[in-house]
Amino acid sequence: FLWQEGHTAHATAEEAQSETLGMLEVYRQFVEEFLAIPLIVGRKSAAERFPGAVETYSIEGLMGDGRALQCGTSHFLGQNFAKPFEIRYLDDQNQMQFVWQTSWGVSTRLLGAIVMAHGDDQGLRLPPTVASTQAVIVPIFRKPEEGATVLAAARTTLEALTKANIRARIDEREGMTPGFKFNDWEMRGVPVRIEIGPRDVASGEAVIARRDKSGAESKSKASLAAIADTVSALLGEIQKNLYAQAKAAMIANTRKFDDYAAFRKHMEGEGGGGFADVYWCGNPACETKIREETKATCRAIPLTQDGVAGKCLVCGEPATERAYFAKSY
Repeated sequence: FLWQEGHTAHATAEEAQSETLGMLEVYRQFVEEFLAIPLIVGRKSAAERFPGAVETYSIEGLMGDGRALQCGTSHFLGQNFAKPFEIRYLDDQNQMQFVWQTSWGVSTRLLGAIVMAHGDDQGLRLPPTVASTQAVIVPIFRKPEEGATVLAAARTTLEALTKANIRARIDEREGMTPGFKFNDWEMRGVPVRIEIGPRDVASGEAVIARRDKSGAESKSKASLAAIADTVSALLGEIQKNLYAQAKAAMIANTRKFDDYAAFRKHMEGEGGGGFADVYWCGNPACETKIREETKATCRAIPLTQDGVAGKCLVCGEPATERAYFAKSY
């Protein structure tokens, strides 16, 4: 698998910490704004922390089956690697000092996240920002004499889309029915399908099908003369809608628990169980009990807390922070 990774060295702990959280925000923006996957942003518990790190920060997504996926991490390493490996720099006082380090990365598991967060029973549903083909044009005709007119309109449409910086293609494969082609492109997750037949050419319109919706509401008609503007606007709408759908699914599968027996019963049920938003006192023993009895782990302790104290889900002792637990990949 492919891995994107970065390491930085800094003169102060503050600079390193700023870099750590800065890269976490870069990852959050990419995953939420480009991949359309909503996230929980937080720090890891000591048990889930990268070995040797002072703090590990994570972005966590919830997949369609109710299991969590760690989508990226950023680590504040302090001087825990600089000292044993003698990584120093010469400061402005001409003195050798140990550096403060960070490490951060994401991998091609994000491809899996796209599949598991957005896919449906028909196959992939790709966010337009990262779809290699954003729109596919399917010419439809039966008679040879219809072909020339329809293909000419399809190629004119392709030219208009390309000029508008839309990644488009025409499906001119022979020996396949339109229905096969429709299903094929749906499975591949192409955001927009444009159907052009003889009647469409005559009326100056095309049928547009959007992958983020199903049934009758997925189709509409658009003027061939303004097709580029229509598709461009639609791609932006699809991008937002895929995020909204995934966000709604995450909210629906996030539950607050204040009773351990109810939490355990829920996690023992079928499926992944979703996110459990609970008070946790921070005691590793309570975290271990949850992991051993439910297979759920601490995915993230949100960076933003409401400041309201509560009681630990497991032991009942005072707790100042809420944490998200879930079964994960």
